[in-house]
Amino acid sequence: MPRRLGTVLLAVLLSLLLGGVAAAETDYTQSVTQVSASQAQISFTPVTPAAYVDVHYLVNGTGQQNIRMTNNSGTWQYTVGSLSTGTALEYWFTYEKSGPQYDSPHYTYTQGSGSTAVAAPTFSPGGGTFATAQTVTLSTGTSGAQIRYTVDGSTPTASSSLYSGPLTVSKTTTVKAIATKSGLANSAVASATYTIGLASATCPTQSDTPDFGSNVRIFDPSMSAASIQSQLDADFNAQKDTQSAQFANGRVAHLFKPGTYAVHDNVGFYTSVAGLGQNPDDVTINGDVTVDAFNSSDAGNATQNFWRSAENLAINPSSGADRWAVAQAAPFRRIDVHGDLQLYPASYGWASGGYVADTKVSGQAASVSQQQWYTRDSALGSWAGGVWNMVFSGTTGAPATTFPNPPETTLATTPVSRDVPYLYLDGSGKYRVFLPSLRTNASGPSWANGSTPGSSLPMSQFYVVKSGDTAASINNALASGCNLFFTPGVYHLSQTLNVTRPDTVVLGIGYPTLVPDNGVDAMHVSDVDGVRLKGLLFDAGTTNSSALLTVGTQGSATSHAADPVSIQDVFFRIGGQVAGKATTSLVVNSNDTIIDHIWAWRADHGNAGTVGWTVNTADTGLLVNGNNVIATGLFVEHYQKYEVIWNGQNGRTIFFQNEMPYDVPNQASWNSGVNGYAAYKVGSGVTSHEAWGLGSYCYFNVNPSVNAYHAFEVPNASGVRFHSLLTVSLNYQGTITHVINDTGAVTPSGTTPSNVVSYP
Repeated sequence: MPRRLGTVLLAVLLSLLLGGVAAAETDYTQSVTQVSASQAQISFTPVTPAAYVDVHYLVNGTGQQNIRMTNNSGTWQYTVGSLSTGTALEYWFTYEKSGPQYDSPHYTYTQGSGSTAVAAPTFSPGGGTFATAQTVTLSTGTSGAQIRYTVDGSTPTASSSLYSGPLTVSKTTTVKAIATKSGLANSAVASATYTIGLASATCPTQSDTPDFGSNVRIFDPSMSAASIQSQLDADFNAQKDTQSAQFANGRVAHLFKPGTYAVHDNVGFYTSVAGLGQNPDDVTINGDVTVDAFNSSDAGNATQNFWRSAENLAINPSSGADRWAVAQAAPFRRIDVHGDLQLYPASYGWASGGYVADTKVSGQAASVSQQQWYTRDSALGSWAGGVWNMVFSGTTGAPATTFPNPPETTLATTPVSRDVPYLYLDGSGKYRVFLPSLRTNASGPSWANGSTPGSSLPMSQFYVVKSGDTAASINNALASGCNLFFTPGVYHLSQTLNVTRPDTVVLGIGYPTLVPDNGVDAMHVSDVDGVRLKGLLFDAGTTNSSALLTVGTQGSATSHAADPVSIQDVFFRIGGQVAGKATTSLVVNSNDTIIDHIWAWRADHGNAGTVGWTVNTADTGLLVNGNNVIATGLFVEHYQKYEVIWNGQNGRTIFFQNEMPYDVPNQASWNSGVNGYAAYKVGSGVTSHEAWGLGSYCYFNVNPSVNAYHAFEVPNASGVRFHSLLTVSLNYQGTITHVINDTGAVTPSGTTPSNVVSYP
């Protein structure tokens, strides 16, 4: 059974077996609000916080449902659908406070018995304890509604202060709000308490040598090469096959303690390979770390080699060249390759987009059949090849800019960068997480002149997230002041994860996958300095989420330039494994954020019943509202409206790879005022934005008559500049008329690019 439902049923069984305490109705308030002709929202507000609240209900006396409710700033809510006028709802609650479990009386409600009410306001960030003042945004799901609020603890009315923009909460305050709209009943009262200025919570001491769980393999050089190879081969065989493993739940990490190993690690789906030294050459593989077109079903192509990584080790390739033939979401970081690096399959079939950072290749890096690639802050002996879009920044040994022939674009430095946080062992055998320093105008690997500059944190300050953890246990760790270390696994979230403390590190290995249930957002990060997110896969649930990950508060003027938020190797998936839905995958509101290698993907293939124009719905992959945001390695594909919307000033993108949605049924279904939606849209009010090395491709295989007017839509302002752009019609399935605005030729046949060297 689904994990969430299993948890709820277990709670119900325990209540029946142990005897839940009868609840006093003075301990809570509850209500049901009709929010549409077919939906009613059940709300439960305990006087003091509850650990969880389950609602049990019957529709017209049958079909009992048991659901874990969603905590919305202290009010637990669940929306029942598929109702009609006259439908009778019988419902009751089970909730826990400080250990004891309570059962409420039964209540009844009839759909259509009262006027439809406005959806209750929500708060971002939610209430909590904060070291500094917070910018609080209120919103309601009812279009056209007004929000009225109070900050003195009183109950808001239709004559209370009208909300018109974000509130600055600089001292401990309870904000209460209602939403109103003419012709509808007022919403339920929503509230959130913000405790400001208290000392930050201190993480309860965790182990410095933690148990990382059964999905993390830790290898020691004292182990025999045969025993290590046996484990590597077993993991690879379990997660090798593109047909069966691509959308399965297998997750694994291979971690090598400092030393030398004579092994060959073939890297399958959802597998991370990493050294546990402080610097790459502390772990040496005399052999290979390989990705290839391994399966006969791959037909020699590596275009579905997603979700695998290698990091922080040295390789002495057995044949003089290491092979890393990948597509999206497969970073190759902090690697010292003593030889050549082949970025194409042995068959010379296609590969489709990859990323290298903070890496040294003593020999030649060759792309050959790679369609697009980005290399950042690295050192190459030389580079060979390029199909459509090869981009380099801060990389010695990179070719000069020759776009479009050959299609290579090179920046001498990367304007702002910071390498990823990573796990390592110190000299006493304890685990720590290293935090590389911020770099400006970087060139070459961060470790080129010795150890990577930065600081480190002991694992005693990290809560290790493993199988069995819930959103509640993870949020408790965050609220206690802990950083998070996610081990390989799939984690269903019944509530939003709230990262509110400055400089929090959320680090994952082995593609830990966060799945929001019941339409909650998966994670919110407050508008604070220095949060680092790395190595996470957000996988949309079957009920639509507004956003999978939101960083900061829209409208904030706070500068984070000295200590920005970084989002690195963070990936988003809509559909493929389940029929996922999310309006937007990533929303960036915080100024100065670093987006370093993301892939936001609305699936174009997957398990049966999980992909289709009305099945895995998603509007936008990335929405940027913050100023001075930089994206280095931006992959966004197949969303149904604008795939990237950039509203912030002074934004910069180095490398953008996009495919438009394959499955547009007809032109009328996909129109923004001109044919289709641009893949990358800069907001009309933006006066400063610059981007280098951008490609957008169409493959309208459901209806090849579909057309996109242009791939890039930008305001005509002197400070808005684009370099090295192209469009391609793959196998001539549909067309893109212009590259950027009204500039650039229509995509020709023959899977041939239409190029624009610079704009304007």
